[in-house]
Amino acid sequence: MNTLDTMTCASSVISIAYFGIKVILMIFTIIKIIHLFSVFIYGGFLITDNLFLNKMPRNLDEEEHTKARESFMMFVRKVVPPSLVVAVLSGLYLIFQVFGPITDDGLSTFQIILSIKAFLGIWLGLRGFLQVYFGIQPFVFKSHILPFALVVTIILLTQLMYV
Repeated sequence: MNTLDTMTCASSVISIAYFGIKVILMIFTIIKIIHLFSVFIYGGFLITDNLFLNKMPRNLDEEEHTKARESFMMFVRKVVPPSLVVAVLSGLYLIFQVFGPITDDGLSTFQIILSIKAFLGIWLGLRGFLQVYFGIQPFVFKSHILPFALVVTIILLTQLMYV
């Protein structure tokens, strides 16, 4: 094998490796975008429910409120539970990609905050999954106030992760 063949072979290997890295980064980016959209859908529902729908009884009688809420919830039931499942699964993929190694010094601040976010996200996901797909009302609460508070906490933790 001459020097030109060796250089061509090395160049091919580098090109393939570079292409592989680009594909991995593209997959990561696509999954992150899917994660963000699914979190926006789930969080948006919780914000709408806690900040707006709960205020409707002030202006509507009970029958009108029930009818309006059921009309809204008919669409929510089709979109929000699958988006929650997608948010949790894509979040699990993302955490395995960015968590990094645990050093001798222990977990970094980034890893600690990411672990807390993962715990809260998995907890919300399990609660939602069990409630919607199995009819179980798990984990203490029956309203959307605690999930709303946990989503706000996750958002705030996200802002602290990179500080």
